[in-house]
Amino acid sequence: MKHVFNKGKNPNKPTLLLLHGTGGNELDLLPLAERIDDEAPVLSVRGNVLEHGMPRFFRRLAEGVFDEEDLIFRTKELNQFLDEAARENGFDRDNIIAIGYSNGANIAASLLFHYQNALKAAILHHPMVPRRGVELPDLSGKSVFIAAGTNDPICSPSESLELQSLLEKANAKVELHWEDRGHQLTAQEVEAARRWYLTL
Repeated sequence: MKHVFNKGKNPNKPTLLLLHGTGGNELDLLPLAERIDDEAPVLSVRGNVLEHGMPRFFRRLAEGVFDEEDLIFRTKELNQFLDEAARENGFDRDNIIAIGYSNGANIAASLLFHYQNALKAAILHHPMVPRRGVELPDLSGKSVFIAAGTNDPICSPSESLELQSLLEKANAKVELHWEDRGHQLTAQEVEAARRWYLTL
């Protein structure tokens, strides 16, 4: 997968896995990682799927309707890529914190839904529920921060609450942060994510 890896100043810190939104690329969220932890290693990945020329992490059938088969395949592909990237770059595979926005947050949530040890923690900006009617692995010891907008036209507040509930039922520790905004990524929610990250 196309990516950039920055070693960071402190190899003992978690590796921040950056996952962009639709139409973004591996450079988009680098400033975000700087604000969360400017010493941590960073692995920023570009989605392998193109929708009208825009990179994404998995296909969708319509706005808000995921191609479930492709989602499962791409989640497995990303999980295997993390195994390889950890070996190649010498970072701790068990100490990865995902930071995803929109489509990137959805694939990060999908990693949690499908693979018990894919991530140590996750910061999800405006995620949706990746799949319904599946049993999640035991996520004891995992922490998740969800940033949601009360007026988000793509991801309704009920969707954010449902995702929180599903993760908590799987024993993850979840903090849900609300902004009185839409689907955009705000400076306030990034600051809230940074404060949450410092408590890990």
